[in-house]
Amino acid sequence: MRVVIEEEKSSKCFYYPPFGSNQSSCLVWYEPARKLFKEVGADIDGDRIRFPRGMCRSIIQENAPSAFEQKARNPKRNITIGGNSTVFAPVYGPPFVRNLDQGRRYATIEDFRNFVKLAYMLPSLHHSGGTVCEPTDVPVNKRHFDMVYSHIKYSDKPFMGSVTHPDRAEDSVEMCKILFGADYVDQNTVLVNLINANSPMTFDETMLGASEVYARSNQASIVSPFILSGAMSPVTVAGTMAQILAEALAGIAFTQLVRPGSPVIFGTFSSSISMQSGAPTFGTPEPALVIYGCAELARRLGVPFRSGGSLCGSKITDAQAAYESSGTLLPTLMAGVNFVLHAAGWLEGGLVSGYEKLIMDADQLGMMEVFAGGYDLSENGQALQALREVGPGSHFLGCAHTQGNFKTAFYRSSVADNNSFEQWEAEGSQDATARANVIWKRMLNEYEAPPIDPAIDEALLDFIQTRKNSFADANY
Repeated sequence: MRVVIEEEKSSKCFYYPPFGSNQSSCLVWYEPARKLFKEVGADIDGDRIRFPRGMCRSIIQENAPSAFEQKARNPKRNITIGGNSTVFAPVYGPPFVRNLDQGRRYATIEDFRNFVKLAYMLPSLHHSGGTVCEPTDVPVNKRHFDMVYSHIKYSDKPFMGSVTHPDRAEDSVEMCKILFGADYVDQNTVLVNLINANSPMTFDETMLGASEVYARSNQASIVSPFILSGAMSPVTVAGTMAQILAEALAGIAFTQLVRPGSPVIFGTFSSSISMQSGAPTFGTPEPALVIYGCAELARRLGVPFRSGGSLCGSKITDAQAAYESSGTLLPTLMAGVNFVLHAAGWLEGGLVSGYEKLIMDADQLGMMEVFAGGYDLSENGQALQALREVGPGSHFLGCAHTQGNFKTAFYRSSVADNNSFEQWEAEGSQDATARANVIWKRMLNEYEAPPIDPAIDEALLDFIQTRKNSFADANY
């Protein structure tokens, strides 16, 4: 199933109506999709589907929810995706991990479990995520069982399913049916899943197949064009946004034809590239403008929006990692992004999940939560009591209002060192990376798994073992 979206009269660029032509088209090598679009009035010409002007937008606006709740196995962890909510989820997809002790290496299932445990313990991460790293010590065609089970077993936050094959998406849904019950899964959203377009203007068989599985099961898809501007989209911000909108509209409309009303998220991952080397760059102004613009397009369409994160191209947790991550995270918050994948732990352009980077980013996410909370204009927040008590020429350190609020008055970083130089030196002259290293090790040492019904746990393990035994190991 390969989908190539293009303008009817030109293969060079696609401007989704109302920007350009009266029809847009895509090449679909997947009979179920051709059948669904034909039933609603699209023009089918072999493998090409021509969409009348406004067709995809109408399908979406008439069916897709503007917000939805993703259920967690701990109801206190349920989250709303859409509206005024911003959900932070950890890094997704890297084959490598890095920490201060071992450097850069291939990720294992033990690393995967560690990242799930850390995300569970970090309050500023609202979501357990999905492929927090690729466990390369487990066969490719079976590792999805171990990953989904790790999210279920070691955390009680919401999580994501597998999208690397439609069968693996089915396995993810079946595991959730064991956890929540089949009827509950059919009537509630318990999975969010990342469906990338192969930009420019292409969806492959794996992605649309997985998207169909999840939509049919009432589970959410993030339909997310993956853009490196200058290579996979035009070099301009406006051109990139037009392409993103076209790709997202086609993919989102497909989910609504599979099951009207199924939850969906307008997603985008947009980065610029170095025009000298071709390498992706992060924290630059152009992707920030794309985030702002596409967030508005998603709100106009009436669906939740995913983008942003703490992105960087740096190989280690250095100043480049910090300023590039900040250059992505602040626009993410200010644009009102609803679902933030890669919010913590991203290194080396997404090739590496960083232990220390996860801790340092999570600290920044805590600051973003406080910043997003805005002004406290309650009686206590206006602090008139303190102003009257202190008066001119004195100080506020000892007044009753300060004494009553000093523990919670300001965000206290868990990573930054604000002590004197002498104290910092006496404590080993540690930089932020060394301090974060101490923190994640302490957290894993103190980790306690959330309780799970033993019968459900046993049923999950039986299902996994039965399915694994039913086919041979493979690296694809």
